[in-house]
Amino acid sequence: MEKGFFLDRDGTIIEEANYLSRPEQLRLIPGAAEGIALARKNGYRIIVISNQSGIARGYFTMEDLLRVEKALGEMLEEKGAKIDGWYYCPHHEKGIIPQYTKKCSCRKPLPGLVLQAAEDLKIDLKRSALVGDKLSDVECAVNAGIPHYAQVTTGHGSEEKEKGSFPGMIRETSLLPAIEKLLKEME
Repeated sequence: MEKGFFLDRDGTIIEEANYLSRPEQLRLIPGAAEGIALARKNGYRIIVISNQSGIARGYFTMEDLLRVEKALGEMLEEKGAKIDGWYYCPHHEKGIIPQYTKKCSCRKPLPGLVLQAAEDLKIDLKRSALVGDKLSDVECAVNAGIPHYAQVTTGHGSEEKEKGSFPGMIRETSLLPAIEKLLKEME
């Protein structure tokens, strides 16, 4: 079984842009690629898990999302950082696109995306970590049984700082120091 780093996308790897739908909107958060490369160098698979309710809401399409994924993957690879899996929840109960308008088990903080990725990529969740900018990301880690997790104060993280924390949660300024601290914790 492999070990993995599960990473939120918007506000964690890339700058938050409400309902980002075009590659030209992508802006890497400083240090994100270096953090991903460091985790890979230490033997971790990298999995992006991201709620993308803009699809259900009709703000953009799955094709738009895949164009953004391809562009982001290329940006990261240019900096020596590779993503092993991309997992999205396109659903929302208040959507307008019928096939995506529903309650599901993959919308964070529910653990569906993590559990599916772990099954597909043979990831041992007990030897893994999750990093996101929202407390719902960290709650997803807890719900999935991931023992190591961090919240970054990029994206929505600075707003959510006041909302509390989870036992053992690391809070860092961005992805690189969060990954560095988690790697030390998991030695």
